[in-house]
Amino acid sequence: MTETAMLAKVRLRVEGMDCTSCATKIENALHRMRGVSDVIVSVSAGTVTVVTDDDEDLIRNQIVKLGYRVTGSEFVENTSARATGGGTSLEPRPESREPAGDGQAWWQTRKGKLTIGSGLALATAFIIGKTAPATEHWAFLLAMLVGLVPIGRRAVAAAGAGTPFSIEMLMSIAAVGAVIIGATEEAATVVFLFLIGELLEGVAASRARASIQDLTKLVPKTARLEENGQIREVQADTLEVGATIQIRPGDRVPGDGVILSGESAIDEAPVTGESTPVRKRPDATVFAGTVNGDGLLRVRVTAAAADNTIARVVRLVEEAQESKAPTERFIDRFSRFYTPGVVAAAALVAVVPPLVFGGEWSGWIYKGLAILLIGCPCALVISTPAAIAAALSAGARRGLLLKGGAVLEQIGKITVACFDKTGTLTSGKPQVTDIIGFARSEADVLRFAAALESGSSHPLATAILTRAAVKQISLPPTSDSKAIGGKGIRATVEGAEVFLGSPKAVAEFCPLTTEQETQIAALNDEGKTVSLVALDGKIAGAIAMRDEPRPDAKSGLKLLTDAGIRTVMLTGDNRRTANAIGKQLSIDIEAELLPEDKQRIVGQFQKAGWSVAKIGDGINDAPALAAADVGIAMGGGTDVALETADAAVLHGRVADVAAMVDLSKRTMINIRQNIAVALGLKAVFLVTTVVGLTGLWPAILADTGATVLVTMNALRLLRLPTTEPFQS
Repeated sequence: MTETAMLAKVRLRVEGMDCTSCATKIENALHRMRGVSDVIVSVSAGTVTVVTDDDEDLIRNQIVKLGYRVTGSEFVENTSARATGGGTSLEPRPESREPAGDGQAWWQTRKGKLTIGSGLALATAFIIGKTAPATEHWAFLLAMLVGLVPIGRRAVAAAGAGTPFSIEMLMSIAAVGAVIIGATEEAATVVFLFLIGELLEGVAASRARASIQDLTKLVPKTARLEENGQIREVQADTLEVGATIQIRPGDRVPGDGVILSGESAIDEAPVTGESTPVRKRPDATVFAGTVNGDGLLRVRVTAAAADNTIARVVRLVEEAQESKAPTERFIDRFSRFYTPGVVAAAALVAVVPPLVFGGEWSGWIYKGLAILLIGCPCALVISTPAAIAAALSAGARRGLLLKGGAVLEQIGKITVACFDKTGTLTSGKPQVTDIIGFARSEADVLRFAAALESGSSHPLATAILTRAAVKQISLPPTSDSKAIGGKGIRATVEGAEVFLGSPKAVAEFCPLTTEQETQIAALNDEGKTVSLVALDGKIAGAIAMRDEPRPDAKSGLKLLTDAGIRTVMLTGDNRRTANAIGKQLSIDIEAELLPEDKQRIVGQFQKAGWSVAKIGDGINDAPALAAADVGIAMGGGTDVALETADAAVLHGRVADVAAMVDLSKRTMINIRQNIAVALGLKAVFLVTTVVGLTGLWPAILADTGATVLVTMNALRLLRLPTTEPFQS
């Protein structure tokens, strides 16, 4: 009988999972459990996400058996699936954020304590061996067991859970083999060096995790809540949507919101990477974690703590780290055959020369054991995920959000970038570009126009009022104000009848001269909207407005062009406006497009062999964003655009698209360097071991050294600049 089984998706936070081989062991073990339908392990985030209809405690216990510690869990979502028979319903426990081991000093962790204990045991054995040589063998044997027993236990657990060729198993075989052939001192030393390598991996992994988790510390613990005219301090994570909060000068913003009153310069560098404070007024948006500058602000909260900007960034990066890049998937597949191959090669080296050529058994077994250690795939399998995790974290701190390693890898391959115009290449808000005085001065024209528009929230009115505020113009009072639908607005100002409207509307009662018509036509040819101001039947002057390009649009597009990437504007605006902006920015134009037209053009580029990035911010961009090889949503874009896109530029700088491309290329170079180091060192020590130049100590040092070098090289990506655009 078929029935619907409830499945739950739960994310567990796991301590001690520091390399990809750890992930493989956990993944293999959980996949073998009844009721588990999907497992996603992210080493860089330190999480294991499981879709199951079974008890969460069974999953926790299985992970603990493998030698790791579950430090917390969170319920993600419920799903349902058709199942045969009677599955049990998982009752997920509420979200838990227990302190993880990543916050501890290295000597406080289990790996740190084990390494210190092994080191002290080795030092003690060395002293005993010198003072009582007859007990040397037993002293080093005991010293070896201090570290090897936990390693061996993990090896057996991994083998029973479906991973027989684990790194712990290779280490255990090599250590026991060394004891059998009488190299007890070397065996104890190799175990200690192996533990040092594991500890260093853990420290490096913790540092990579901390780089993104540190973002959560930007949000203050408390907020000043305004209720019924009273101010009281509350926990920031209890703020509800719609609540009103006060933010004093110098305080961090405790939640996403919209300014109700007040004006201040906001330092957004911690969240968006913007290096200079942004002046914000009522109706402007503020982000959690940013710093209020010089004014008291009243803000209406627009997102709960779990959904604010910081939380979304952390969640996006953690989810992105669960998505593997093509290179990472290839390395994973390669390592599945590589490790058994190493075991086979080590066995052949140990057995064939003595059997076939009469070589000395102890010498060739020793070399075979050394090859086992050289062949540990740690450095190789961590080469790609370590670099990707560091790059995703570096990008997030810079305001560049990428949804996975595959996206990060693909962005560096794009050959054409298709931009929306409004809100992407331009600010999305009209600005006053020209003020022309005909019968009155420019100042009078702006003063009368602003007086008529006072109180209006129309975008063109906002542009005029903003320019008047910048010019510090005092607005005269108006009377008998009346809006004339589709034409303009009329009012009495300083005893004169003033009308503000389109040239066509003004021309109905006040004829334009040929010179005035010529000037207006020239402004229209530049893609500008023109409004005329008439006083008592005479044309006083004109005000031209246009949605102007973002300040960095031209330089940002040039960065892409210099990188060999073609740039194209895809816009639904009229061709005249598009041509004017396109000429100003030196970009190819496709105008008067519907959403399906943008999607069609993206498809045409792809059929022609181009790798396409689509950059936009609106609902009408969603189809093209989804169709492109990489869809990039600009900051401030709609939720639909952000959900559809593969990546997002939080701050909305055009130059940040080039920064994403550069970050991708840097990451791929870093990965290639890591693979070269990992395989190169192994190849060198493989040859030197076979010819007898190196033994067990150098073998484990080669493996540990390669792992540390690869991890440290990957972490260099974290040091990329966070307040200025990356440079190619």
